[in-house]
Amino acid sequence: MSGGKNKVGKAEKLRLQKEEEERRLQEEEEARLQAEQEEAARLEKERIERERMKKLEAKDQERREDELAELNSLQEKFVCAQRWKTEYRAYTKWEHYIACDGSPDPTVLQEINTFMNLWREDQNEDIQFVMEKGEQVLNLIEKLQFLLLDVPPSEITEKETAQYQETILELENLLHQKYNEATEHLLKSAIMYEDSDTGNMQTVIKDKNVTFCIWANLKKKVRFKNHVFCDTHHGFDLPKSLAVSSIAVRILHTHYDHVSPLWLQCQRVPRLEVLDSQELTQRSQDNAGEPEEEEKEAKEEPNVTAEEETLPDERNSAISFRGNTNSIADTNEVTEEETEKKPENLDVTPEVQIPQMEEKTSEEEEMITDESTVDLQQFVPVGGVYRIDGLQLPPQVQQINSWCVVELLDGGLEAYPYPPQESEDTTHPPIQITLGLPDSVIYWKEPMIARWDPAGKQWRTDGISNITYETQEGNITFEIDAFYTIAFLQDIHLNMPYQAWELRPTSTDEAVFVITAVFAEVQIQIKGNQCMLAAVVVEEKNVLSHLIGKWMCPVTLRRALKKCGLNIFPEEYSYKYVCVNQKAPITEFRAYRQIALVASAFAFGWSKWNLESGQDQVVFKVSEHLKADFVQDEDWSLYMFNGQRAQKLKITEASEAFSMELEEDTEFHSTLYHMLKDFASKEAIDKVNTANFLFVDAVYQLLLATRVLMYS
Repeated sequence: MSGGKNKVGKAEKLRLQKEEEERRLQEEEEARLQAEQEEAARLEKERIERERMKKLEAKDQERREDELAELNSLQEKFVCAQRWKTEYRAYTKWEHYIACDGSPDPTVLQEINTFMNLWREDQNEDIQFVMEKGEQVLNLIEKLQFLLLDVPPSEITEKETAQYQETILELENLLHQKYNEATEHLLKSAIMYEDSDTGNMQTVIKDKNVTFCIWANLKKKVRFKNHVFCDTHHGFDLPKSLAVSSIAVRILHTHYDHVSPLWLQCQRVPRLEVLDSQELTQRSQDNAGEPEEEEKEAKEEPNVTAEEETLPDERNSAISFRGNTNSIADTNEVTEEETEKKPENLDVTPEVQIPQMEEKTSEEEEMITDESTVDLQQFVPVGGVYRIDGLQLPPQVQQINSWCVVELLDGGLEAYPYPPQESEDTTHPPIQITLGLPDSVIYWKEPMIARWDPAGKQWRTDGISNITYETQEGNITFEIDAFYTIAFLQDIHLNMPYQAWELRPTSTDEAVFVITAVFAEVQIQIKGNQCMLAAVVVEEKNVLSHLIGKWMCPVTLRRALKKCGLNIFPEEYSYKYVCVNQKAPITEFRAYRQIALVASAFAFGWSKWNLESGQDQVVFKVSEHLKADFVQDEDWSLYMFNGQRAQKLKITEASEAFSMELEEDTEFHSTLYHMLKDFASKEAIDKVNTANFLFVDAVYQLLLATRVLMYS
């Protein structure tokens, strides 16, 4: 019985194995058939999609010429804006001429030279008079700097540029000379300001542009070797050797910077087409073994003059200045003739490549080789500069009967040498300085303290020690080994890259531009050709109240925000210091231009997929927006643009992965305007067509200045 059972068990087992094998083979066959069917379906779907895309591309190509022609008609607004600016500058110049108010036109060499010569000869050294006159000088400098930033190179000659720069330097030097003369005049009568407690002179004289803190050591007592000036929080603690010397201390805080190289004050919006970062990125993608191509490119580089090759980093270097002030705004001033001649070819013209070579040469000349030397492409003075001077106390006025007698010295105001030159090997105790931080600027982090090296024409961090930041009091205390000009420097890229951005219309020719930076949310209102800082929110608190609510043009707003420490404006070299979202310059350039054209009726915003779309495409959120309220999340759609073609994407911000798949029932278009037109209301398109050209230009200038598509 047991043998029979074993035979049955084996037979059953073999039968089960056979059935299992048959089932496995059947499943494999079914899986193979299913895979073949799926592959066939996929290939068929791809074939259909290719045919659909081919038809869409053919349709796009058919209407491309008409769409570009219509775009060129819209872009006439930029030409009108430039023409209006040119006419307005001429009108302003004429108004000044017929006003005959005695103030010079700083662009007219004869007038400005006469003004400077008359002030040089003026013997009035009263410090209040000098400060009032100084305000007029600062206004003249401001006008020239604005012209250098605002006037396109096509409307200003090299000779005029050099003249304006030279005039700025002469006005700055004259102003400081007059400050020194006024200081000397004040110190000659120091005894009249004698403090009843210490017997020394101490005074604070200030206006909105400058603060004089002057102390004269009349009694020469060691116990009065330190002093804090009231209302300013500036102070010092002198070594004993100076406390018994005939010395005066001046802390001259100018709320502007006439010390740093001139190019730092007059940097235009960078030209997107000539950024080295883009060229390097392109080369890295090319095959490494193509030296012939590189040689060919090198041969095609424009020639550079011998003068341009040197590019010294000095305030009196006009060439260095030019190499750092080229603007993309200038490249977009393509005449309508040129645009009409080549409606499909919007490539960069040869002349815009010239600054690329200048930039490279400038960078090579400005390489930082010393750790103590401040890189002005990364750190800039914020809050003005502090000239801390030890001065020889001049002979005092003496009253003899009814006469005031004073000994006159030929040398004028003389510096007090410290440490003494004859004892170089001897160690001398440092000078302790306390400076109050200005209320009108923002320091996002503890600032870097640097001294100006007049010989090397650079800011340096050596010679400064024992730095103490008193955050609550708003003071910084440090020690210096000699009397220096001091500045607080801040990394200009602290608020980059941006976390998000949004541009939305609020009314006819009005919009609000919001940038969420690293430390603050910045809201800028746009109305016509003017901009206004609406709010700067830092940790739910509003700051920079002195700037909020003041209307100004985009160029002036950019300067004002940078001056107060809020820098949301990348420079030509910023890619070296910020982790950027690389984008092809021509794509970025065209995107800003076309966004500005439709910004009167459409809201735009940051999309996370812009990080995934590659260098040649930009992705952003768009919504038709004809009301003043916020855009709801469900109202946004995603669009992709590469400078040549626009398309609506199927994905949303909540999608799990990036895809360039088109939204169903949508097509390609050669311009963003025509892409949006497919889904827009008639009212929205009417608003776009009737938008004021000055408003369009203002939006465009802000987009160019902030470069939100690359620095977000």
